[in-house]
Amino acid sequence: MAIEYVSVEEAMARKGLRMVVVGGVPSPWGEAAKGILHLKGIPWVAVRLAYDSDALKQWTGGQRNGPIAFYDDEPPRSGWAEILELAERLAPSPALLPANPAARAEMLAFCAELCGPGGLGWMRRLQLVHAGLQGGGGFAPPAAKYLARRYGYEAEAAAAYGPRVVEQLGALAARLHAQRAAGSAYVFGQAISVADIYCASFVALFKPLAQDCCAMDPVTRAALETLDGPTAAALDPILIAHRDKMYARHLVLPLSL
Repeated sequence: MAIEYVSVEEAMARKGLRMVVVGGVPSPWGEAAKGILHLKGIPWVAVRLAYDSDALKQWTGGQRNGPIAFYDDEPPRSGWAEILELAERLAPSPALLPANPAARAEMLAFCAELCGPGGLGWMRRLQLVHAGLQGGGGFAPPAAKYLARRYGYEAEAAAAYGPRVVEQLGALAARLHAQRAAGSAYVFGQAISVADIYCASFVALFKPLAQDCCAMDPVTRAALETLDGPTAAALDPILIAHRDKMYARHLVLPLSL
């Protein structure tokens, strides 16, 4: 399903699903949301996030964390869980969350360890902020300083960012190895779920897709490819293999940023 990008004004005038996304960067939160909508066949239009747009600030209520989803005249949804909940309501089939309450809670808790505050994506972002501020790769200093203010970077806590990322990568790889041993290519059970979409999307923070699949600025690519020794060692090949399999079987390439 091709992604249609429209202006803020046109998106505001429309009904249906509209989503503000970060442009030019494979933000895993945004790419996962796109993947969810693709698998469910939900039509939508996109607006690229522009921090200097007064119209966009008014529409989103000043929120600047993408993605932000709007459906008809309902309040905006921001954050991975709200957008997932909306997508499940708009297109219950195919379901990307289990119907069983206990299994559903388990999967959502798993996803929070990838997407939520303190999760893999959050800690990897802080790791790259710290690298940029220390001149060790990662985000360029202006971007690192901006992100540091927005996402709670603390210099005195920075030594813990890398070990936490390593721990989280290890837990994710261990689950995939256990699933492979059980004869499954997926994170849960024998079929794709939202956990697979998040897992595939967040691996891009460590090893981006090839340029022909995900065209991005060389500076951004170099930042995302920054790996210290322990992080590189924790990036188990099964994580990349799972990501590539999900894109080959279920998701869309090239990415539309």
